[in-house]
Parts: sequence; C-alpha cells; structure tokens
Amino acid sequence: MSTRFEVWAPAAGRVDVEAGGARHAMEARSSGSVSSGWWEADVEDVSHGTDYGFVLDEADEVLPDPRSPWQPNGVHGRSRVYDHGRFAWTDQHWHGRPLAGSVLYEMHVGTFTPEGTFDAATERLDHLVALGIDAVELLPVASFPGDHGWGYDGVHLWAPHEPYGGPDGLKRFVDAAHARGLAVVLDVVYNHLGPDGNRLGSFGPYFTSAHATPWGDAVNFDQEGSDEVRAFVVQNALMWLRDYHFDGLRLDAVHAITDDGAVHLLEEMGRAVAALSAHLGRELFLIAESDLNDPRLVTSREAGGYGLDAQWSDDFHHALHAALTGERQGYYCDFGSLETLKKAFTGAFVHDGTMSTYRGRRHGRPVNVRETPAHRFLGFLQNHDQVGNRAAGDRIGALLPSPGLLKVGAALLLLGPFTPMLFMGEEWGATTPWCYFTDHQDPELARAVSEGRRREFSRHGWSGEVPDPQAVDTFRRSVLDWAEPDRPPHADLLGWHRDLIALRRSRPELNDPRLTATTVETHEGADNGTDNGTAGEADDVAARRLTVRRGSVCVAANLGDRPVLVPLPGPGGAAPGLLLASDPAIHLDPVGLGDSGTASVVLPGASVAVLDLTGVRALRA
Repeated sequence: MSTRFEVWAPAAGRVDVEAGGARHAMEARSSGSVSSGWWEADVEDVSHGTDYGFVLDEADEVLPDPRSPWQPNGVHGRSRVYDHGRFAWTDQHWHGRPLAGSVLYEMHVGTFTPEGTFDAATERLDHLVALGIDAVELLPVASFPGDHGWGYDGVHLWAPHEPYGGPDGLKRFVDAAHARGLAVVLDVVYNHLGPDGNRLGSFGPYFTSAHATPWGDAVNFDQEGSDEVRAFVVQNALMWLRDYHFDGLRLDAVHAITDDGAVHLLEEMGRAVAALSAHLGRELFLIAESDLNDPRLVTSREAGGYGLDAQWSDDFHHALHAALTGERQGYYCDFGSLETLKKAFTGAFVHDGTMSTYRGRRHGRPVNVRETPAHRFLGFLQNHDQVGNRAAGDRIGALLPSPGLLKVGAALLLLGPFTPMLFMGEEWGATTPWCYFTDHQDPELARAVSEGRRREFSRHGWSGEVPDPQAVDTFRRSVLDWAEPDRPPHADLLGWHRDLIALRRSRPELNDPRLTATTVETHEGADNGTDNGTAGEADDVAARRLTVRRGSVCVAANLGDRPVLVPLPGPGGAAPGLLLASDPAIHLDPVGLGDSGTASVVLPGASVAVLDLTGVRALRA
C-alpha cells in the first residue's frame, strides 16, 4: 500500500519526505512550464499510523507537515499518517440543525471535566440535552504547545490536540453529540498562529510584514504567494466540516484578518462552505467574532456583504454585564444605563456610529433592523473571553451585588431576540473561576507570558493576585466542579435555566426573527413604590426596572435592591398569566388591574417575572 505525500514549499530547491524509516525524494509539480511550488511523492508500504516529516534542501531537521492530520508527540514532533476513512460514523441520518432558534453552549474540553478529554466530555452530553441545548461550541482544538491551554495559540491547524484524544477522540465526541440531537461548532483561529512550534514560515510565504498584528507579522492573505495561503485556510475550514462532521465554525477575531483583495477571505470562505453544505445535504454555518460592529459581516453576499450566518454581539454583553454588575472600568465605561441596554436589545449594536469613549473615536455602523434577522447576532452574559480575560478569571456570580441578579440576567439573555449562548457552568452558577492558563514548553516564552500577564493588569491598576498562567494550579482551579449542580443554590439556578430554555422553545414569538418585534421600556431613577404597601415603604426609592416584550410574552425585571411595582405594556382588562417567577414573593397587583386598567406586577429586589399578556395558564408559578 502506498501513501501520497504533498507539500507546498515554493522556495525550496529540493524536498524529501522521511517516512517508514527511509528518506524519499519528492518531485516538483508544474503547471505548464511554471513551477507550482508543490512537491509530491508516492511512498510504498506506508499507511495509517506511520510517522513522517519533510526535509527542505537537505537540511538536518525533519519538519512536521503544515497540513499534519495527527500530531501524537506534540507540536514539535513528527506528523503521523491518518486515514479518515477508517472511522465508523453512525450519524448518517444527521442533517444538521439551523442556527436560527438554537441555544449554544460554549465548552473548553480541557476544563469541562476533570479528565479534560473528548471522551470525558461525551459522558456529560446528556446534561446538555436535559438543559435544552441545541449546539455545543468547542474552544479551539487544533494542536497547541503543552498539554493544557485555551487553544488560541494553535500551530497545527489540521490536527486535533492529542491530550484531548486526537482525531478519533474528536470524531467520537461529534458522533455522540449528533446521536443526541446536538449540533457541534468549532472555534477556529485564522488571524494568527502560536509562536511555539510554528514552522509554516519555513515552507512558504504564510506570513507578511505588510500588515502589523498584536502577534507579529500577519497571515498573508493579500500579498505575493497569498493564493496558496488563502487556499490553506479555506480548505482547513472545509476539512473540519467535512471530515469531522462539524456543523459550524466560529471564526476568532476576524477584525484581525487583514485582506485588501477585492474578494475578502471571509466572503470566499462563505461561498465555499455554502457549496459544501449543498453537496453534503447538511446545514452548515459560520459565526464570526468581530469588534468592528460592522453588519456587513452578516449581510448577504447578494447585498454586498460577506454572507456569514451570525456574529457575536459584544455590545449586548457589555450592556447587560454593566447593568447587572455596576462595573464601568475599561470598555464598560460606555455602558451601564438601562437605556443603553434597551438600545442593545433593539439594535444589536450600541456603538453604531456613535462616540466610543473607550476608543476615543466614533465606532460601528447601524444594523438595518427591518431587514436583518435577530438570530444573526449571538447574545451572551458570559464567555471565555469575558471571564478568562479578567485578572482572576472570576465569573459574573462573584461580581453581582445580589445572587438574584443571576436569574435576571439569564431571563434577559434566554428570552431576548438574539441567538443565546451559555458559557460552561453558567447554567448552575459555577463558583470555579476560569483563568488564563498556558503550558508553553519554551522556558523563555513561558517566562514572558507570566511576566506579561502581571504587567498588563498592573498597568490597569489591579492590586490583587494575578494567577500565573504557567502554574498548573491555575489550570486545575479552572476545572468545573460537577458536584455543584446537585447542591443548593446551584440546583435551583439550573432548573431556572431549563425552564427558560423550555419556554423559549414553546413560544414562537420568542424566536421571531424581527428585531422590530422586540419592545423595551425602562425606568431608572426615583420610584414611589406600589402605593399599597406591598413594595417600598418609602417614596422616591432609587429604582432600576425594565420590561422586554416579545409578542405576548413579557419579561419584567427589577435590577434594584428594593421592591417595585412594574406596569406591564399593552392594554389592560385581562389578568396576565405568570409563566415564570424567580422569587416566590412575585405577585400581580390587584389594585392596578381594577383602577388603572393596566396590569402591574410587584417585584422584590433583584428579581424577574415572565408573563403571558394574553392570560394563558401559568406554566410555573
């Protein structure tokens, strides 16, 4: 049996492949009279499981394959032949599920379970099914240095991380998820590669100094030799979707992808994924992370956009986080008021051409709310960045003035207009932090990362402990504690999330794609209580309350610490139904129904009620 080896090395005068204990010369592939830069060789008696590497210009060093499918011995080791046809998939009847209407769950494989493997994560998938999750989003799994890390410093983009379980382990996870009706999304990083073990530059012009990035030279998407680099990235995206049966990709920090060509890389990738979806007969989608607040990312290609399926909405997160926690440092300085949160609910972007104090300039452009479906924006209260990039990796539960606000935040997220995403452990209010951790094997790089982390937060005025990213304990403290979901108060919060997701699925108006179908009313300032003694005992209580209405479903929230009377939108006359209540003291106001003709609800401090304004029988009181 023979195996064909191929590698793009346009500057090399000779390329050999070392496999099966022998070195074999490769032939240059030509296109007419012009060299294509590709080298190829068919090697006999080499098959699945054989280690190999490439030698450029008779050098002593054997380099791993830029498209290595398997790196069993780490990023510096030799590549290994992997036959995708050997795996016995059982998801032949899986046709995917649309992103619209789905609830996503962001998972880091290494800290989701104590074992930190694909197989261990598979054993917890039934928890996600019971929660009501539709799609699992994995943080990057492309091979990166050491055993544990976030995955954003990957260097072998085609090879699943071996300590997680390698190629077969990843396939078992995806296959098991599909068997349970769960789609699987993979976070991929195309704006840079990690520094440790990155040898792409030895093979060809994968990077260019024409554009500067926080990580050094940019990936070469628009300079000389960029055609093959673009193909490398687009084909990598297709590989994950085709060979590992992923249902979608989350594209990391696309604002850091510089491409001055007429057809942007993201547009090219979108077209290729759409073609693959048609070929496979499966739903496939692309989700972008971007801080540009540019709706062209999710505008159709026919209308001049890039045609991606969705993008993260950081502004919604910032508005919700700041409103709940009161934090105003850093980029939260432009957020916090309920009017800002209202703008996020109804327009997706807060900065839509407005002044950004944090940036010192105008930022963003408006979303066409009449034409752009709300599900093209992902909303979240927590994610790996917003938790892990805090100095101590503290989750929002550690920041809130009242634990009841966790239920308020969950209701506003899960019953809002956007595609909601939870961060692992959020559903039960996990108390474990999620820190920034690394396992760099290069001592100089490890020291630079540790010292740089301390300097970064020192400049921001942080006086507390900054966990050392290289310390094993920093990683271990970030692992979820699976004893928590069965204990109070975590079990109650978990039930709350399950009820919210079930309600979202049961009511069509909660998946209405129109941004214009969401109306928000806010009150921030003095409040006179309920006038009947059931709420505040003193007049002029500082109140922070809002209602979010989507069709006949209304979310009434009290973000303050004193009871308030919240008038409900819409005509009165019929008593609304109480669908969900975060606090047993929540009740409808009988005086308001009779006197004003407008229904009202009495909310204790830091509480939320979900009401049916048509008076449908309560699902849960």
